[in-house]
Amino acid sequence: MATTSPARIDDDLYASAKLAGEVQSRSASQQVVHWARIGREIEASAVISPRDIAEVLAGSRSYDGLSAREQAVVRAEWSTRMDDLRAELNLAEEFAAAGTTWVEIDDDGAVVERRDAGGGEPEAGPEPHVPRARAKPRARPRG
Repeated sequence: MATTSPARIDDDLYASAKLAGEVQSRSASQQVVHWARIGREIEASAVISPRDIAEVLAGSRSYDGLSAREQAVVRAEWSTRMDDLRAELNLAEEFAAAGTTWVEIDDDGAVVERRDAGGGEPEAGPEPHVPRARAKPRARPRG
């Protein structure tokens, strides 16, 4: 019978494991164990160099020099890093704090102009004018 030992993990890692685990029908704990096993196999692999991957991720080595498997690991890490950066973005809050008006697409696909209402909450402004593309005239044959 397998024994388990408690381990402290970062809240962000737990949240990521919970989301990824739901897709794979795993608990957060099972997802962390899965990721740990993958990491163990990568580090023990004769065809994947964790050092080379780390150097690419640090920007001191070319991605093109990696094997296809190593490139796949790097792309997965880049994807995770981009997801983390996107999750930290709150452009509406930044624009509102700066007093900047911004335009976005709402859930129905309509263009909506937003601005800070003074209380830190963005409000919808008047519908911005969005020029429609004009059809190009068709060339008529001469003759």
